[in-house]
Formats: sequence, structure tokens, C-alpha cells
Amino acid sequence: MKNNGSGKAAMLSNLDYSKIRKNIINEKYKILFDIAWYTGERWGALVQLRKNDIYQKDGTPKDYITFRARTRKASPDGTQQTRQIPVNETLWNLLNSYSPKDGYLFPSRNYPEQHITLRNADSILRKAVAKAGLAAKGISTHSTRVTFITKLHEQGTDIYTIQQITGHKDLKALAGYINISPDRIKNAINLL
Repeated sequence: MKNNGSGKAAMLSNLDYSKIRKNIINEKYKILFDIAWYTGERWGALVQLRKNDIYQKDGTPKDYITFRARTRKASPDGTQQTRQIPVNETLWNLLNSYSPKDGYLFPSRNYPEQHITLRNADSILRKAVAKAGLAAKGISTHSTRVTFITKLHEQGTDIYTIQQITGHKDLKALAGYINISPDRIKNAINLL
């Protein structure tokens, strides 16, 4: 569990997601949280999304979200790759109910030609987590990524498909995101 910024980010349950989302006041930041939940992308890339990364010219959501290479964390070899994630029906409907302006999807309040910072996004999340009564859980912006990857694994998605979705170059690094519950270990042993 994360403690004062150290340790592994906490997993989120569906109930945690709902409680946190309910406590995010601004609709555009609810969309930020939704995109994090349904794509597993790092928040540093999320805050840099532009309207045309998600929406067609007519304002309807695309069938995928494009995370441009220059907005994504570099792999150990220093390269950055564009990542496209299909949009599921739930996220598509959430995106369709939101009408962003051109430019950054999450513009700075004081400098609309710039995006909010990761620090701003982290602050928004932390305030919602506190209001939801979940502050002691160790939730951080990385919790959505850990949860996304673990949920894919728990639902039977093979590690190589998860690797394609997340863009991890190294399977060891990807494996570090997967939380295995004690019940899952017990059930595996009971198969013997």
C-alpha cells in the first residue's frame, strides 16, 4: 500500500470508483477519471489529451483513444510509442455526454492554451478520494493503471494481450502491476 508517496498504488474496487467519481465536482474531471479507469493510461498522458485524440470532427467520440507518443512515458530504451485504446460502450457513452472545446481536453483554468498539470490532476483526485472517505487506502493516480491491468488479468486476458494494450516492453515490469489476491492463490492451490 502507498504511504506518503511510497509503495505500490492501491487497487480500486468498482464501489471505490463510484464513490470517487461522485466526489469529483467538475464534469471534465469526471471524464478524466473515467478515461483513466477504462484505458489504464498514465495520468501524465491523460492530462495532455486533445479533443481530436478522442472526438471526430462532428463531436462524437471515436472508437479508440489515441495517446500520442510524445505524451507517453518512455520505455527503458528511451523510445516512446503512440498507443491506441479501443473505447468500450460505457466509456463511449460517457464521452458522448461531454462536449469539450477544441484544443486540450483538460485545459488549464488560467492558461486555456495549456493543459492542466499532473500535479493539478493529482490534487483533484486526492480531494475526491478524501471526500469519499478513502484517504487511508493509499489511492494515487497510478491506482487506475494498477486496477486496469489487474482486472484484465483476473478476467483471463493473457499477459501478451495485456502487454499489447498497455504498451509495456518488459514483461517483468508489467507483472509488477498485477495484484494477486489471497483468494486467487487459495483457489489455485485447491485445483491440485
